[in-house]
Amino acid sequence: MPVGVEAWITQIPPITRAWLALSVLTSLAVQCQLVTPLQLYYSPKAFINLQPWRAVLNFFYFGPISLDYVFHLFFFMRYSRMLEESSFPNRKAEYFWLLLLSSIMLLALSPLFNLPFLSSPLAFVPIYIWSRRHPSTPISLFGLITITAPYLPIALVAFSWILNGTWKAAAGDLIGCAVGHVGWFMRDVWTREMVGGPTFFSEAPDRIKRLFGDEE
Repeated sequence: MPVGVEAWITQIPPITRAWLALSVLTSLAVQCQLVTPLQLYYSPKAFINLQPWRAVLNFFYFGPISLDYVFHLFFFMRYSRMLEESSFPNRKAEYFWLLLLSSIMLLALSPLFNLPFLSSPLAFVPIYIWSRRHPSTPISLFGLITITAPYLPIALVAFSWILNGTWKAAAGDLIGCAVGHVGWFMRDVWTREMVGGPTFFSEAPDRIKRLFGDEE
């Protein structure tokens, strides 16, 4: 069994694997009471008061271990992996840059929508972008219904709403879809169809490429 688990883990692309590992470790740390959610949530005031870790760690806390936690972790891992494998093979810096820009946008939006934890919104960014890049792919939801990929984000938001019983719980996921749409537009529409070449939003800076060893 350990061999099988290790093989499964090593097959996950590096950025998704690191994101998954940090998310699980953060939840375990909270579960074991090594830290509390109050030490992880993001607020501009706390960030200014010399607590910069909040701007990072809030992206890895998906809440207490529950059905909603498993739901978000499973779908984020599945579609982040598929997006990294299909659109960013051997391009770790480019995928990291996409997630970094998305994280900055979410941090800017957080005070406007009262979102202290941004893990779920960020998880919906790769889900949304993958769905737009594979518009004709059929998706079976829990073996109950089959939809095409562009409807996947909305279907997952609706399911999150049902799980939590309130639209406020799904509001963060909708924000994630909106940020995902901006990322998709800037990369796939603006860069390719309007600019016709790489832009700040579509290509990681050389410093990031060197960090990940992606320089040609």
